[in-house]
Amino acid sequence: MQPYPVTFSVDYPDRELDRLSSALRIFWIIPIAIILALLDQGTAHFSHGGPDNRTGAEFAAAGGTLVLPVVLMLLFRRKYPRWWFNWNLELNRFSNRVVVYLSLMDDQYPSTDEHQSVHLDYPEVTGTELNRWLPLVKWLLAIPHYIVLFFLGIAAFFVVIFVWFAVLFTGRYPRGAFGFVEGVFRWANRVTGYAFTLVTDRYPPFSLAA
Repeated sequence: MQPYPVTFSVDYPDRELDRLSSALRIFWIIPIAIILALLDQGTAHFSHGGPDNRTGAEFAAAGGTLVLPVVLMLLFRRKYPRWWFNWNLELNRFSNRVVVYLSLMDDQYPSTDEHQSVHLDYPEVTGTELNRWLPLVKWLLAIPHYIVLFFLGIAAFFVVIFVWFAVLFTGRYPRGAFGFVEGVFRWANRVTGYAFTLVTDRYPPFSLAA
């Protein structure tokens, strides 16, 4: 079977992690979390044309990830504008770096642009290779995944608490715990790629594996 087109992985930190930043991670993350929240909840304006060109196209997107505009563009034009694709991909890469840092999987502070240890990739799409009608129901078809991810998220939360103590005492992230948390994030990113960023029509597998 071919690998799922939305790929996600985190480099395992095969070294001793910084115990101080791990101990205070909930406080260390506040500045970058504020930036992410502003991107997710704020309004992003994109314009085409100079300041004197009032005929230039302007687009406003609230809520960070572009979903509804992509749905409408695929429905009526079967087109996924490249800059919309790049925005969704880079925003989700950034949000994953923040979540990975919060989960103690990396002690390098999240960058707003460098990929660091977190690798998220989408298949290249222009829109013609996607079904124009599926975006209307993908969010509904993905409901079983939401249910499973709800319970997996609870499990991952307690695993990270366990890891917090492990890092404080040993400086290491247990490999099994790392693989589980990484798998939960991988599953969630596959569902996001299918139901929200709409970069694939292939239904996500019920699996933590790569």
